[in-house]
Parts: sequence; structure tokens; C-alpha cells
Amino acid sequence: MTRDATFEEGAESALALRAETPEDLVVISALVQDAVLPITEIRYDRRTRKLALLVNRFRWEDRDRAKARHRRYERVQSLLVVSDVTGVASQGIDRQDKDTILSILSLAWEPGADGTGRLIVTLAGDGAIAASAECLGVDLRDVTRPYLAPSHHAPNHPD
Repeated sequence: MTRDATFEEGAESALALRAETPEDLVVISALVQDAVLPITEIRYDRRTRKLALLVNRFRWEDRDRAKARHRRYERVQSLLVVSDVTGVASQGIDRQDKDTILSILSLAWEPGADGTGRLIVTLAGDGAIAASAECLGVDLRDVTRPYLAPSHHAPNHPD
């Protein structure tokens, strides 16, 4: 005898989201808040016009469930990919220091003329990455199974 999966079991699947509007980007921004990544895990491919960041994302979508079940919080490795990128700039980070660990605070879209604009990745410590793009196209896709958060805690943002 087989049983049907529950709704809750389906919630454990890997995320695969795409933002094409500023409203969509708000969702992805919330999901990558407090994601950390080594500076070495940022790649810009001029040929394919993609900026990719391999991040260790806190699983905000699982926080309440973990708390209710008294289990440890989780992180997951995810690819954050910006499409149709025409240029990338950064400020406040030393790209030569290969030991640097970055922490994402938010993503924002600054619209330009005719649908173009810049995706701004705001980092902790006054750093930022700006990706100029022909249009807004950001993908977030989990690429590993969740793992226990090394800190054992959810990120905390005092008011």
C-alpha cells in the first residue's frame, strides 16, 4: 500500500525561482538575505553575459518549521545568476583578497532607459556589486541538499 505525499513534504524541495520584475526580485532578495560566499565564488562570463554567485543561503523558508520542531536551522548552497549582464562593478571589497567572505544584505533593481538597469547586491560592511543588464533577469536555484547551519542560529537583525 502506498500513501500520498503530504503538502509539508513537498515544501522540502529545492528552490528554483526567477525574477523578471522588481516585485519578483523582492522575494529572491528576502531568500538570499544573510547568504554568505567566498569572494572566489563570483564569476562573470562576458561571452554568456551572466554573473553567477555560489552562495550558502540560510533557509528562511524553513526557519519557522525548524523552530517549531526544535531542530537545528539549515543552509543550502544556491546559484544566484544574473542574465543579460553588460558590465560588473564593485565597491568596498578587495577582490584580490581571496580569503574574503561576503555576506549579502539585499538585492535591488535600479531601472534605466528602455528596460535596462542595474542589479545592486548590497553586502555587509558597506560593500556592493553592481551588474548592469539589458533587462531584469535573476535566477535562484538550490544546488545541494540542505545542511545544518554551522552557527546553530538563525541570523538576527535587531531593530
